Amino acid sequence: MKRVSIIIPAYNEEGMIGRVLSEVNKVMKNSNWGYETMVIDDGSSDGTGRIAEKKGARLISHLRNRGYGAALKTGIRNAKNDTILITDADGTYPAKEIPQLLKEMKDYDMVVGARTGEEVRMPFFRRPAKFFLNRLASYLSERKIPDINSGLRAFKKDIALKYFHILPPKFSFTTTLTLAFLSDDYLVKYIPIDYRKRRGRSKIRPLRDTWAFLLLIIRTIIYFNPLKVLLPLASFLFLLGIVVLFYSKFVLQQVMDITVILLIVTSLLVALLGLIADLIVKRSIRE
Repeated sequence: MKRVSIIIPAYNEEGMIGRVLSEVNKVMKNSNWGYETMVIDDGSSDGTGRIAEKKGARLISHLRNRGYGAALKTGIRNAKNDTILITDADGTYPAKEIPQLLKEMKDYDMVVGARTGEEVRMPFFRRPAKFFLNRLASYLSERKIPDINSGLRAFKKDIALKYFHILPPKFSFTTTLTLAFLSDDYLVKYIPIDYRKRRGRSKIRPLRDTWAFLLLIIRTIIYFNPLKVLLPLASFLFLLGIVVLFYSKFVLQQVMDITVILLIVTSLLVALLGLIADLIVKRSIRE
């Protein structure tokens, strides 16, 4: 029988963790998978851990709050099975979707529940940022990404462990994992799922976290494919320099402007940096 470790990071979720575990257990008992359910209590000050143990979950507790990604890394590191499935403790991801994700794991390295189903209860103010980040990530990774940071996904443990050194301790864990798998050409499948409205207060900070996600996407793509980011930047600076050159010559009647020199030289330096970074990445892959 195939087996999966279901990892649920939790921080002060005593109001929902019991219900989530009940739904997961009900679904998994009717599946053809053996499983263990792990709750990583990330320094909760309420009864989250106690309720999780009462529901039969394997509990691992952090002494202090270390972050969503840190909790997942603890779970993955201690998981007994080769297939990992993660979901949230707030009840937003329907457990009924889990069997379909696991079914696809026979052909893929990671299967992601994309929040594009018939019923998606996502706060309106998060939708524009989510749309922009998904499109940016799709462009930079050259893969269609309908949901870059979904918290419901199944993946192979051994592949995830390869990226532990770059997986961050906060909410950007899933974003980095997605980009890492896609950048290294692992097989990733997206399945549309529903997404329920969160009960209680969200721990996401819209403006700050959106900016952090943006920087993370760019940084991760530079790590795997530096030319994808640095060459467009170099081209933009070079073209801007040409525009300023024509403006200086035909409008200001100046043969050469210091701004033109700075822009063109900077563009060449950025392009050179991109080529060097690309050589380093390719060499590290060969080694």
